[in-house]
Amino acid sequence: MPDLVICNTSPLFYLHRLGRLDLLRELYGSVTVPEAVAAELQAGREQGEDAPNPATVDWIEVRSVRVPQLIALITDFGPGEAEVLALALENPSSLVILDDRLARAVAKGRGLKVTGTAGVLLRAKREGALPAVAPLIAELTQLGFRLGPAATRAILTLARE
Repeated sequence: MPDLVICNTSPLFYLHRLGRLDLLRELYGSVTVPEAVAAELQAGREQGEDAPNPATVDWIEVRSVRVPQLIALITDFGPGEAEVLALALENPSSLVILDDRLARAVAKGRGLKVTGTAGVLLRAKREGALPAVAPLIAELTQLGFRLGPAATRAILTLARE
């Protein structure tokens, strides 16, 4: 298991909406989010979104970026992605949970270990925490999660569904 699991807004939001935020604790024990992710989730709640509140979840730690200059070097991203990447660069043995394609590419290019919401679901099935991935992938799509047909087929193939 990685030393630190750092999660962006999207995976927290969608797993919460699926009613399966618990998978993160079951798979990783604890999750760390940067302050910007906590702020994005708070802003969503203030706008009426059903978003989780990391402050009320004892296995989610909100952490500050120790080297704020790193954030300025990470361009073309929102505050959440930038702080997730900065925290991951400060902790290179961490696992980063990101859905944004460009942010994932940057993380991989920096040698970081990356997964996303679908990867969490796949691991949960592999470890016996979920009986099937297909119904949750279908629900994610209904919730507005962007996943193309080719990616959906690939995920279901990996899940053997």
